[in-house]
Order: sequence, then C-alpha cells, then structure tokens
Amino acid sequence: MTEMSVSVARSRLSEAIDTARMSHEPVYLLRRRRRVAALIDADDLAELIEAAEDLEDLRAAEAARQEMADSGESPVPWEEVKAELGLA
Repeated sequence: MTEMSVSVARSRLSEAIDTARMSHEPVYLLRRRRRVAALIDADDLAELIEAAEDLEDLRAAEAARQEMADSGESPVPWEEVKAELGLA
C-alpha cells in the first residue's frame, strides 16, 4: 500500500499515477497524516463500479422476491410482460 502527502503527490503526480496503474493498488493521499483521497487505475475503478452496480441489482432482486413472498404474489410470466409492453 502506497501513501504520500498531497504536497508530495502534487510534485510527483506522474509517478503516483504510474504506481497506481502498474500495481493495481491505490495510492493514498494524506493531509496531516490522514487519508483524504486515493488514486486508482481507471480500469480498476470501472470494475469496482460495475461490481457495486451488480451487487445493488442483486439486493433489489432479493428485496422483490421477499416482497412477493410476504404478500403471496406470484411472478408475472415473461410472455405477459412482453405482451403488455407491445414487444410480443
């Protein structure tokens, strides 16, 4: 794990970016010895965002299943949904 002060990062920004990109580990920026930001590879960030969105979708699906179980509702058949939307 790499850490550097904001002032050092300012003067060595290119090096900090290269470190984050090559190591695929965050470079934490410190102000008064406290982490205030992090540099990470853009592709790694995209993967993290996608994983977070997938997790959010899974949680929403589970909540919908639980709501259906609690209310006794049954799922709407896909063919019926398509027909209602004019896709069939």
